[in-house]
Amino acid sequence: MVFVVLLLVVSRAEAQYDVSFSHYFDMEPSFNPASVGKESKLNVVGAYAMDLAGFKHNPRTMYIAGDMPFYMIKSYHGVGAQLMNDQIGLFQHQRIAVQYAYKQKLFGGTISAGVQAGVISENFDGSGLDLETPNDPAFITSEVNGNALDLGFGVYYMHKRWYAGASVQHLNAPLVELGETNELQIDRTYYLTGGYNIKLRNPFVTIPTSVLARYDGVAYRADVTARVVYTNDEKVMYAGASYSPTNSVTLLIGGRLHGINVGYSYEFYTSAINPGNGSHELFVGYQTNLNLFKKGRNKHKSVRLL
Repeated sequence: MVFVVLLLVVSRAEAQYDVSFSHYFDMEPSFNPASVGKESKLNVVGAYAMDLAGFKHNPRTMYIAGDMPFYMIKSYHGVGAQLMNDQIGLFQHQRIAVQYAYKQKLFGGTISAGVQAGVISENFDGSGLDLETPNDPAFITSEVNGNALDLGFGVYYMHKRWYAGASVQHLNAPLVELGETNELQIDRTYYLTGGYNIKLRNPFVTIPTSVLARYDGVAYRADVTARVVYTNDEKVMYAGASYSPTNSVTLLIGGRLHGINVGYSYEFYTSAINPGNGSHELFVGYQTNLNLFKKGRNKHKSVRLL
């Protein structure tokens, strides 16, 4: 079991430090600060993911964030804040960050440039290791922790039914010192995202499609998602699927009622892992209209349906 835990830690901490969320299309500020304030609404979201269900010490992640737009000095802006707590084995990763985006009209759409500043906190509880040889100097047997400044940058363009964005997380490649003799290097991670809303003859049904790709210099991951969305007044229901080459297939279901967005997904890994040991994710979001702009200033519509 120690081997399994260490394997999970290595794969997440070295090759894929950042968490992969199935509802990334509703959580864009988690990887691109330029997307904050993309709608004329206060947007609050939360997500809880449990990966590799059934394994002891499996990864568990909680994410909470909020963002909103504002109008000042004849310009559009966006601000946001987020908190992430990621527990994997004996490691605990935490990030607290604030975000700002400047927006400008361009070619019939809106282009944004955003920055992010936060603090990453790392904790490793070596007292939980069950070693065959006590006091083995190759292993940390006490609790160690450390913090580091974490920066990010992104650009985002939205035009009626489609959008595209590029960003980099961990721009300063933070080095976290764990105790006096250990350190954790966090590599820059580059993101590309985009999406298009397909409209059908039926006015109540649309098919939002989206893609997210990321690369950290060691490994890459891409997710392609399509959902069938039924909208009738304030009621929304959807079902869809996502495919990540060489990784997984994910099924999604959710909807909106009384202003509350709820989504659930289950990720089946395409490797030799048993289908019952996939990943669960629960998403909850809330939006409310804001009246922060001058009259006639908030006529744009977002491609985000949930």
